[in-house]
Amino acid sequence: MAVRREHGFKPFDKMHPLAQAIMKGWKERSPSDSLILSPDLELMGRQSVNDLIGTNMGQRYLTFLKESLDGKLPGFGEDTSEPLNSDTVLNSLKVVLNDVRTSQEILNIFRTPEPGYQDYTVIEIDATTFENGGVLTIDISVGHAEAAGSFDLFHGDAELPTEGAPRNAIVSAWGVPPGGTERITHLFDRGQHFKLGATGDWFGKKGQVNAFVAKISVEPNQALE
Repeated sequence: MAVRREHGFKPFDKMHPLAQAIMKGWKERSPSDSLILSPDLELMGRQSVNDLIGTNMGQRYLTFLKESLDGKLPGFGEDTSEPLNSDTVLNSLKVVLNDVRTSQEILNIFRTPEPGYQDYTVIEIDATTFENGGVLTIDISVGHAEAAGSFDLFHGDAELPTEGAPRNAIVSAWGVPPGGTERITHLFDRGQHFKLGATGDWFGKKGQVNAFVAKISVEPNQALE
């Protein structure tokens, strides 16, 4: 690997938004997939080349394109490949932690809103099993696209703002730059739900997209004797 780097080799960046969309859409053991992506890098359709082999390939591919543009999501409901890291969950919007699984890593994206507004990707965190509370830790890594990220932790019953500063956030990490990392910690005294809101910061260009990895873990408090 060191020799390859000396010759200009760059490792695959699985946190780039385009890479994430491709990883979500590819089909295991398929030699080639056609993926239709929206301008926001959301999957609109997937077609495996193995399923096209045979008669009327052109017509079937045209049907695939039309169904994708019509919002019918062709090719979904089938098995997709596992994430590159089997411990990382792609596009998860809910994390459930318990005594067996005290940590989970997710990979998702955020978008940059208009300055003064919020456009959250919301991750629900279920830590209700920890009756005596504990320390919630969220280790955040931002991808290498242009957008910087801001991350706000809320109580589970909180209403997330759509504009203005998130004054009801428990704790925040703002302006995490591309390729940057940050840690959020929160001490809680009983089992409860939380929400993690991820969005682009107000200094970026509206509509910019970046990926992020969040490792969410709880170190439980010990029960009183």
